[in-house]
Amino acid sequence: MRSANHLISQPLLAGAPLAPFDAMPPSTERPQILVVDDEEIIAQLIADVLGAEGYDVDTAPHGLAALESLAKRTYDLILSDLRMPELDGLGLYREIEQRRPDLLRRFVFITGTSEHADYQGFIDDVKVPILTKPFDMTELQRVARDILAAVR
Repeated sequence: MRSANHLISQPLLAGAPLAPFDAMPPSTERPQILVVDDEEIIAQLIADVLGAEGYDVDTAPHGLAALESLAKRTYDLILSDLRMPELDGLGLYREIEQRRPDLLRRFVFITGTSEHADYQGFIDDVKVPILTKPFDMTELQRVARDILAAVR
């Protein structure tokens, strides 16, 4: 099995300008959630389900877009697919680890079974919660409630 370091879809370019983001406290209003998934229909479904629970949900099609969103605001929960173009979930996690390690406890991976196997070593190392597609929406709601209760 190849190491997870070789699975980043496209690494960040050295010297590529990315907006820095400062440590911001979580919102005191409605919980803020960022869903990062290149499959628009899946991202929207997750956003709709969590939005119906009273959460304010943004979506991003890949890790680079997620970093742009994180430069503008903070999130109480980040749900990220593992395999995406531009910057995959592993790359996004590593960028957040460098810039905002306080957000790592707010991170959940969502991924298909085959991607899960490809990234197993990474997942075991970082011990991030994972939802394997297809997952039940009640499981999504439970995970969101559990993480938000722990971080708010």
